[in-house]
Amino acid sequence: MSQDPFPSGPWTGFYNYAAGGSRHRMDLSLTFHEGMVTGAGADDIGRFVIRGAFDAGTHSVSWVKTYPGRHKVFYRGARDVHGIWGTWDIPPLSRGGFHIWPKGSGEGMDDWEEAEEPVDAVG
Repeated sequence: MSQDPFPSGPWTGFYNYAAGGSRHRMDLSLTFHEGMVTGAGADDIGRFVIRGAFDAGTHSVSWVKTYPGRHKVFYRGARDVHGIWGTWDIPPLSRGGFHIWPKGSGEGMDDWEEAEEPVDAVG
C-alpha cells in the first residue's frame, strides 16, 4: 500500500450484486481530507456524487453515493494493499459488494475480471 492509504485523485473499480455475479465498472474522482471523502463519478447507472468519512488509523471508509434526482446507495468498506473492498446497500431492496483502487496503482482494469470477490460484509 502507498504511504497514504487514501490518496486523492482518480480511482476505478467495480460493484456487483452478488458473489460471483457480473461486475459493473465505476470510475471515481475522490478527495480524502481531514476525515472526509468527497467526489464524483460514473457507472452503468449514471453519474453520481460521493459524500462520506474515512479513518486513516483503522483504514475504514463509508460514504453515500447519490445519483442526482434518483436514488442513494450506502457504501461501507476497508482499505488494504489492493484498494478498498466492502459492501453497498440500498435498503431494503438490494445489496452487493465492491472493490475500488487508485488508478495507476498497479491493480489495473486488465486484472479486474480475475480479482477476488468483494467481501460479503465488513465488520
